[in-house]
Amino acid sequence: MSTRLRLDLAYDGRDFHGWADQPGLRTVQGVLEAALVRVLRLTPQQARTTVAGRTDAGVHARGQVAHLDLPDQTVQALRRPPRGAARPGTLEPPGPPETAGGAADDGGWAGLVTYRLNRVLPDDVVVLGARAVPEGFDARFSALWRRYCYRMADTEAVRDPLTRGHVAWVRGRLDTDRMAAAAPVLLGEHDFAALAKPREGATTIRTLQDLTVSRDEATGTVELWVQADAFCHSMVRFIAGALTAIGGGRHDADWLAALLVSGVRRGEPAVMPAHGLTLERVAYPPDAALAAQAARARTRRSLPG
Repeated sequence: MSTRLRLDLAYDGRDFHGWADQPGLRTVQGVLEAALVRVLRLTPQQARTTVAGRTDAGVHARGQVAHLDLPDQTVQALRRPPRGAARPGTLEPPGPPETAGGAADDGGWAGLVTYRLNRVLPDDVVVLGARAVPEGFDARFSALWRRYCYRMADTEAVRDPLTRGHVAWVRGRLDTDRMAAAAPVLLGEHDFAALAKPREGATTIRTLQDLTVSRDEATGTVELWVQADAFCHSMVRFIAGALTAIGGGRHDADWLAALLVSGVRRGEPAVMPAHGLTLERVAYPPDAALAAQAARARTRRSLPG
């Protein structure tokens, strides 16, 4: 028997070779699972996590989600009062401090997991919260959508060296109105083969639910907010590259539409640097619909006709 645990995470991707564990390389998954082994006394196999989005090297996250299954004996050990706990009727020792997870953290033993992990994790990874979830929850397949933001600085006045690890610098001022006008071409269900790095045996059909382009009034940076049910490898960075080419005046919306229909990735668009991209949020259905959503997501897609 086991208990499924959801972990909400944030990390700075600059010093990681992406999420996925790779021998000899520093990855978010590797660092997190090593911490789980250490603080919960799990075996490496018991500490294996499933993640909502396998971010590339250099990509950041504010709203990443992962899950793992904890053995019952681990949960029981977490529920036991710590050694030296006060007897009934006396003052109890202070519990773990409140975490940034807020509502995502159920206090109790799951809150203890959050507290212990953050004590041993490096500064560029934070567990925002932990909580037990139904067995039907799957961090990857139960997700309704993922939302990313790609940030760019396009003038010298906007380039802030203090944010250079999270904002991509581009040459020449971008016309955000042109970019915003072209964005709807990509909305809906399409084969995004021309705007992604395909993986062998994997489909490139996705449903793009939202794509907005705007200039942040406070910082002057250009922000591309992209939401889809799922993303192909480097898809957001290719979309950012295509819209940047349009914003710079090299292409227009008709070019983007023709590129999408062609299904062939050519010299353009260029893939944008990873450090401008942040996974902001992942959304899930109510508990009763988790398993059904996971089943739908596992179905291989095809376009009509």
